[in-house]
Amino acid sequence: MYYSSGNYEAFARPLKPEGVDGKSAYIIGTGLAALTAACYLVRDGQMKGERIHIFEKEEIPGGACDGYQYPGIGYVMRGGREMDNHFEVMWDLFRSIPSVETEGVSVLDEYYWLNKKDPNYSLCRATENRGQDAHTDGKFDISDKGAMEIMHLFFTPDEMLYDKKITEFFDDEVLNSNFWLYWRTMFAFENWHSALEMKRYIKRYIHHIGGLPDFKALRFTKYNQYESMIIPMIKYLESHNVQFHYNTKVVNVEFDISEKAKVAKRIEIIVNNETNYVDLTENDLVFITNGGCVENSSLGSQNTPAEFNTEIKAGGGWDMWRKIAAQDKSFGNPDKFCFDPEQSNWMSATVTTLDEKIVPYIQNICKRNPFSGKVVTGGIVTVKDSNWLLSWTFNRQPQFHSQPKGQLVGWIYGLFSDKPGNFVKKPMRECTGKEICMEWLYHLGVPEDEIENLAENSANTVPCMMPYITAFFMPRALEDRPKVVPDKAVNFAFIGQFAETPRDTIFTTEYSMRTGMEAVYTLLNIDRGVPEVWGSTYDVRDLLDSAVKLRDGKPITDIDLSWQEKLVLKEALKKIKGTDIEKILKEHNVI
Repeated sequence: MYYSSGNYEAFARPLKPEGVDGKSAYIIGTGLAALTAACYLVRDGQMKGERIHIFEKEEIPGGACDGYQYPGIGYVMRGGREMDNHFEVMWDLFRSIPSVETEGVSVLDEYYWLNKKDPNYSLCRATENRGQDAHTDGKFDISDKGAMEIMHLFFTPDEMLYDKKITEFFDDEVLNSNFWLYWRTMFAFENWHSALEMKRYIKRYIHHIGGLPDFKALRFTKYNQYESMIIPMIKYLESHNVQFHYNTKVVNVEFDISEKAKVAKRIEIIVNNETNYVDLTENDLVFITNGGCVENSSLGSQNTPAEFNTEIKAGGGWDMWRKIAAQDKSFGNPDKFCFDPEQSNWMSATVTTLDEKIVPYIQNICKRNPFSGKVVTGGIVTVKDSNWLLSWTFNRQPQFHSQPKGQLVGWIYGLFSDKPGNFVKKPMRECTGKEICMEWLYHLGVPEDEIENLAENSANTVPCMMPYITAFFMPRALEDRPKVVPDKAVNFAFIGQFAETPRDTIFTTEYSMRTGMEAVYTLLNIDRGVPEVWGSTYDVRDLLDSAVKLRDGKPITDIDLSWQEKLVLKEALKKIKGTDIEKILKEHNVI
């Protein structure tokens, strides 16, 4: 497997891999990584679908990328995903996945047209004082000292960031700025999370720094991502006769490990409470989704809270990874990530408006008609003075094909599930859906004497507790996640958010899909390049542009310098006068 860039390899079709007709594949899980691996086995690996088996412990596919209507409970979206135009693997695959909406076009075509016609941007990024615009006004509001702390992290070698926390690099100069408000709520970073992952994010999205305050850098699907992304992939795979095995728990994968090779030899599964085994040869490829950010997630309802369930049980991604990791040190260290759910949890809630009474409060903040079918909030709206650090969003409506006319389905999440609310004096994790809705309505500015009635009769709210949702952000070292294909691995790969691939960032659709593609391309030795992570971190134009935008447009000549530093800068500017260096610095407002 090798990386490539540009049109030459992007548009090429690989030859059929040698020996593929004699191989089979077993894929653990049906999240984006697993489905991507299956799609690449079919499309570029040219493996017969009948020889591809996908094991899923639940009754339905999709992993964390969900969106369902549960009978008696209501609509549920545990999370939402923000996408950008440089998710190179994602768009490489979706150009080949047929749309289920429009005959004769791909998911990529449909998505591209939608976001061209209706580009995303926010008209109110944050509120305070019960629904009032917080007037962050597109500014990062960060001091020169804070900007230098970010730059210092940017240039620190990865090896010096292993097991380090963000707070070991940032102090209040960053943590009290709008920059951190935007960042932590958009990406769900906590102060104690990994400095290494923070650095990766900054480098990965350096081309989007200017788009953080108003989300103009982002793109979204038309419907919830289960219906817009997962269903088309499932239908594509089913059309190629890929075999899905639901209600099938994978308990363990057993390996034969020697100095020369590591070979997956047997898969232990539970079906109908009975233990079965799948014996493997070197021609049987195994793709392992290890860990799981939505493992142990639980739903409440309008009148019941969601259980905070932290027990790791057999048949789940964490327990399986522990059993696998015990067999070889190159298989990672799961307990680095799942050891303390108090540091990796947050809560979400799906709210459905049942009549028109709440809609004006939403519209007052997003400044758009929520029923237009176009962008509504344009990304999350963060309640700056919320004890839960509450954020909420309504994407294009309807979010579900089955959604009744006149209803809106939106998403709420809080980073601090253990803190009492501002209106509902209870921790978010102890609240029913109705109580979470009441807290949200309070921050929308609904009169206090109307809040309970609206939460009870004008909305249905379903809470979801996710104990391990940001487990992958826990401080770690390089070998704590296994490589996609470990050294000396013969017939297996790790995929998903807890597999290691260079430069890309976890908690994204692209990361999951990239690991799936890299796994297939490596194990089948497909002779076509995997598109490299977008290289904006090596583009001097993006670096200059982001450095200026981080300082809210101020040129370097406005930095508070000592007289010696001012003298050095003056001499440097003299030396570049009349050169292309001066020209590019002026084009990007650096000087």
